[in-house]
Amino acid sequence: MKHFFNRIYILLSNLQSKIAFYPSLFAIFGFLTAFLLIYLENQGISEYLIKKAPMLMVNDGSTALSILTACITGLISMMVFSFSMVMVLLNQAASNYSPRLLPGLISDKIHQVILGVYMATILYCIFVMVSIKPEADNYQTPSFSVLIGIIFTVICIGAFIYFIHNISQSIQINNILDRIFRQAKTRLNFLLKTEENEDQEFPDTKEWYEYHSEKSGYFQNLSSDNLLDICIEQETQIEILPVKGVFILNGIPLFKSKKELDDETLKKVLSNFSLARGELVNTNYVLAFKQITEVIVKSMSPGINDPGTALNALDYLTELLALRMQKQDEQYLKNDEAIIIKMKSVSFGELLYQVLAPIRGYCKHDIIIVQKLGWMFKYLKTQKSVNEEYYKIMDNEAKNIISDAKSVIDNKADLEKINTIQKQLNLEF
Repeated sequence: MKHFFNRIYILLSNLQSKIAFYPSLFAIFGFLTAFLLIYLENQGISEYLIKKAPMLMVNDGSTALSILTACITGLISMMVFSFSMVMVLLNQAASNYSPRLLPGLISDKIHQVILGVYMATILYCIFVMVSIKPEADNYQTPSFSVLIGIIFTVICIGAFIYFIHNISQSIQINNILDRIFRQAKTRLNFLLKTEENEDQEFPDTKEWYEYHSEKSGYFQNLSSDNLLDICIEQETQIEILPVKGVFILNGIPLFKSKKELDDETLKKVLSNFSLARGELVNTNYVLAFKQITEVIVKSMSPGINDPGTALNALDYLTELLALRMQKQDEQYLKNDEAIIIKMKSVSFGELLYQVLAPIRGYCKHDIIIVQKLGWMFKYLKTQKSVNEEYYKIMDNEAKNIISDAKSVIDNKADLEKINTIQKQLNLEF
């Protein structure tokens, strides 16, 4: 049963990132609500309310049809406009900032919910219109259903106003960076709280049984609690080989087990690996570093030339790096007695190199960016770190940046500023 619920959880987690998820749910809600109201009409709810509150009821069939038609027409126009605005947002983000930002923008629940409210109301009004049947020269008017349709339309107008406000905010790069930063910070803080790496020992896994992936995709998440239960039940230990966030190809080594696993157990273990065709920051904080780095590189490209955005992005990058310095490169899961599962993270050195290598390539000619990077290193060297090697890694990367900057900058005043940065960081070549 636990295995079944785990599969359902992974499926729902993947579906929530799709732009059509919430609109589909709301559309089903609108469809079901229409049939519920039609049922209540057959029970005489409109006749009752006409007697109690006649000023709120539409008791004319032609008027009811006109109102519902106007609601449907207006809502379709608003929905088309809203979809168009979303597409403009995605296109601008991809061209000006980074294509890697698109999954986060697409999965924005606010936009999905608003589009879902539109679709639910449209479907509701359509089915209520169908229920208005003529009898001789008169219509059977579902007055209460029409009233609910009017209320839903008013809600849609309010949602549309909020959508315009939200889309105007979402398209701003500072808000995009802040959203990425907050998601990554939340994920890192979660990992720091669950980390138990001090004085831990894990056996040598060279002779362990190796098992391979049966499908391809980005290693998005791991159901660690379920996997821990399986290991305890089978009395074995497991080492997860790939780093979370990497693209796993079919057939490559996925994990090692101390004990040989039967086919049924292997199937259970593999079901706890969530592989998808996309990446999400809330499950892989490394993606946030990639996205912010690409924003910096893109903003400094000749076609855009936006150093202000690069400087802002470096501020967010600095804070995330300071938080990453508090995390070990490996993570362990254990029961009360011993370590059961060993997982790898992208090492601090590799992460810092992946971030700074493209920045060095595209920004080394800009003295302002180089200065900002110098201040970043100066700040990071004052921060607490779980590993003293992290400081040496930062010194090496700082040397690379200064060396590259000196190779392309000829202005004496700029070179003096670079030398000043070198002295402040106590770097010796």
